[in-house]
Amino acid sequence: MIVQTIQLALTPVFVLVAIGNILNILSSRLGRVVDRARELQQRHNHTEGAEHDMVVLEIRLVDKRINIITNAIRFMVLSALCIGTTVAVLFLQGLAGLNLHGVAAVIFLASIVLLLVALVLFLRETQVAKEALSIPRDYLELHRTI
Repeated sequence: MIVQTIQLALTPVFVLVAIGNILNILSSRLGRVVDRARELQQRHNHTEGAEHDMVVLEIRLVDKRINIITNAIRFMVLSALCIGTTVAVLFLQGLAGLNLHGVAAVIFLASIVLLLVALVLFLRETQVAKEALSIPRDYLELHRTI
């Protein structure tokens, strides 16, 4: 009976490993964005005019990225907690002889939905990052022919 329970719990554990890897990526991105925010905050007081406006715009994008990444991490962790709960329910079912297949399925489905929400947020953060990395039009000097 315990062997079957372990086999049944294997799929959620693989999802848990994937979530861990994505959390590692998200936390690395968050660290880099926070470093950038600190640098921009230092530059903020030493700029004027158009340069100051560009710093402020980038600070706004960085703030947006921090919020999005933090929310993605939150949903990822909630998903991981649901996966852990699914595994616990499966073992409880196997050890106690209870019929908890429906409960395990609902919790696993909830974890997948949370994972999908986190991935959508991750996609959104990459789009905001692209905006922050776009070269300002002033630097392109599109009015000139070169």
